[in-house]
Amino acid sequence: MPLRHYKNIYPSVGNKVYIDTSSVIVGDVTLGSDSSIWPLVAARGDVNRISIGERTNIQDGSVLHVTRKSPSNPNGYPLIIGNDVTVGHKCMLHGCQLGNRILVGMGAIIMDGAIIEDDVFIGAGTLVPPKKTLESGFLYVGNPMQKKRPLKDSEMQFLKQSAVNYVNLKDEYLAQEE
Repeated sequence: MPLRHYKNIYPSVGNKVYIDTSSVIVGDVTLGSDSSIWPLVAARGDVNRISIGERTNIQDGSVLHVTRKSPSNPNGYPLIIGNDVTVGHKCMLHGCQLGNRILVGMGAIIMDGAIIEDDVFIGAGTLVPPKKTLESGFLYVGNPMQKKRPLKDSEMQFLKQSAVNYVNLKDEYLAQEE
């Protein structure tokens, strides 16, 4: 079973969520309705919490984790992911905050304390260093990330469409299980 407890804290799952049986979701993890967790995703909410919004998809091989609370950082860094977010294959999200309508390209790494505002594209392989803020409406690429350019209207529309595409795909997978 992909859902596991940690210290008697179990993941919380919304309506019509798809979780691949090869993934592992541990502890204080909340999954919003119509979200999807694809093969080989690891989400470990053990030393802090993970919150994943509605219509958000976490693709194959991605790792989601958090930073523990400490005297120097009393809240630690939970991992907060908004609505209509697409997290590409093999991404690492660690103790960061992602707003709504974001596309995280394949292999991207977003580190502790980073804040990604709404309506952002993060290119494949991009590294977002700790405590950086990525401003709404831009494309970011590189290692370390750089603000490349404003998003085009077509790209802004695609952010929402990408989430819809994955809602439809997860519905097909769920229908096969019935």
